[in-house]
Amino acid sequence: MDLMTENQLMARAAWLYYVAGLNQEATSKRMNLTRARVNKLLSAARETGLVSISINERHVGLLAQEEAIRSEFGLDFCLTTPELGLTADDGDVASNIALNMVGTAGAQFLREQISTNLSAVIGTGWGRTLEYLSRNMSGLTAPNAKFFSLMGSLTSKSSFNPFEVVHALAQATSAEGYFLPAPFIADSPEDRDVFFAQRAIAQSVSLAERADFALVSVGELTESSLLRKQNMITEDEAASLRAAGAVGDTNGIFFDSGGNPVDHEINQRTVAIGLPLLQKTKTVVLSAGQSKLTATQAILRSGVVKGLIIDGDSARALSEMI
Repeated sequence: MDLMTENQLMARAAWLYYVAGLNQEATSKRMNLTRARVNKLLSAARETGLVSISINERHVGLLAQEEAIRSEFGLDFCLTTPELGLTADDGDVASNIALNMVGTAGAQFLREQISTNLSAVIGTGWGRTLEYLSRNMSGLTAPNAKFFSLMGSLTSKSSFNPFEVVHALAQATSAEGYFLPAPFIADSPEDRDVFFAQRAIAQSVSLAERADFALVSVGELTESSLLRKQNMITEDEAASLRAAGAVGDTNGIFFDSGGNPVDHEINQRTVAIGLPLLQKTKTVVLSAGQSKLTATQAILRSGVVKGLIIDGDSARALSEMI
């Protein structure tokens, strides 16, 4: 056992536990490891995406809410995860659970889409929801598929930045990965124009024009938003965006309560595929957590979105808002 790598140990523990059906005690005896060690290996297997769980979401009891949301916003579909009775008062616990659930459901949706089209071209956004999705993409091989970033990928180093999302999805599926070699937000509109004139970025724009679908998330325009926590926009910029009517963003494109891009210089500096091009493809929004309901409702009003994957508690709250 000492000669095995950590990944090999994780794979063997996962196979014995999930496939062979041994319990943790039997797995630990078979591997000659402590039960605590096996437990850590199984947890690591889930966290790294070596093991993913697929659940049939058709039996979770929110079909009425799904249909109400789908009809109200003219969507092709709305998928919800189970409703757990969590509220905004549950804080980070509720947020983390929602992220995990929506990420898992999003991965299941993505696997189904690629399974029917092994040469699919898929645009991806960024953020924690996409990170959770990428963790659950094991078990599918599609070397002819292409993932590409919808936005500038030279951002802060973290597991949920655009480059890492594309890299993780491409690696998990053996697909090709493309990213925009430019900052998320340029220093000036003129610099943004220079970036878009580059051949490498033109390639991603070309992929966007023939994408089969795109997966994006939404961000709330608050001091607790990812953009602010990562210092990608300043406190003053956030305040001026709110003054311009912005309620949230997708891929750094800020929009108002009707889902329309606001007239603000940040939008003129963002290196990202714009909403008009996203509207031409099958754009699916992943929304996790009730703190994002205002932004989610706004982007659904835009007419850009074709599908929504949302946690059950937020879905019920959203259905009550419309």
